[in-house]
Amino acid sequence: MEKLVPNWYSAAQPLPETYIFPPDARPGKFSVAPSISNDIPVIDLGSQSHDRALVIQQILEASQEFGFFQVINHGIPEALMNDTMDVFKEFFELPLEEKRASIYSDDPNKVCKLVHSSVNYDWEEVHLWRDFLRHPCEPLEKFMPIWPRKPIKYREHVSKCFTQVKKVALDILELIGEGLGIGSEYFNDELSKETDIFVNHYPPCPDPSLTLGITKHSDPQLITILLQGDVSGLQVLKDGEWIGVEPISNGLVVNIGYQLRIISNGKLKCAEHRVVTNSSTVRTTIGFFITPSPDCYIEPAAALIHASNPRLYKGFRYEEFRANYFRKQGKTEVVLEPFKIES
Repeated sequence: MEKLVPNWYSAAQPLPETYIFPPDARPGKFSVAPSISNDIPVIDLGSQSHDRALVIQQILEASQEFGFFQVINHGIPEALMNDTMDVFKEFFELPLEEKRASIYSDDPNKVCKLVHSSVNYDWEEVHLWRDFLRHPCEPLEKFMPIWPRKPIKYREHVSKCFTQVKKVALDILELIGEGLGIGSEYFNDELSKETDIFVNHYPPCPDPSLTLGITKHSDPQLITILLQGDVSGLQVLKDGEWIGVEPISNGLVVNIGYQLRIISNGKLKCAEHRVVTNSSTVRTTIGFFITPSPDCYIEPAAALIHASNPRLYKGFRYEEFRANYFRKQGKTEVVLEPFKIES
């Protein structure tokens, strides 16, 4: 618990050496691509009621070019999103002892945890400038009792928001299934059975040019839905340049994960992304990770395999992929190697 950033950080202190990344991994001055053509697409989900085909086309194009997009008019009340963000901000502002009593544990097997930097803190070479809270969301009746007890409204707001976000995620997956030609129900059941929540908290940093909130990576899950609030920091790598994903009012960020890349036989992109910090403002983000069940068998969709589009990946159980992902520390250049089919 004492490792959490607010417990030892003072604005007057220099950045500790254990948070300074090697020169080739530092964000520098956070340079992002200036071209308007590289802006992360924003898709109006509400327009599918009168032009579903257009929305599907926009989602597929964004998923192929960027691996990221934002959605508006998704149906989640803005008040609920704000209440959920506020309750997480309140959680991170709780006194140390109240956090400890509410959630904290060093038990590596505990599924509801508050962690500093990463679960690999004790052996990672450089620490991340963040604290994060993680826990599973479903089934709610099983996991809600182990969620934080404070703030008082935590369980009420988070459970309502999760339910709404899951609906949006399944709606987007249905559109992707239609667009790929594999069927709107392809991602139902085991492929999207579980949802985990990761809440990242990035305090102001004395020198954001030297460290990172999260290093470059791609997500191992199926798809991620992110509430990023009103403070920027998320960047996506495209054509060798970092593209900033700027917050939009009541918008959700959608991120294609490795499993969608594999199921689409490489048609959809799971982009590398990172998080930079800033020196003046606390940033809190809420990520909902839609995940296959551990025993779910993943492979490229049969309808997408043909002579001109040969199969690129072997089949595997999701737990096999996840174990390999963390064993390789999420390094994108090697994560997929065991699952590729040699040409």
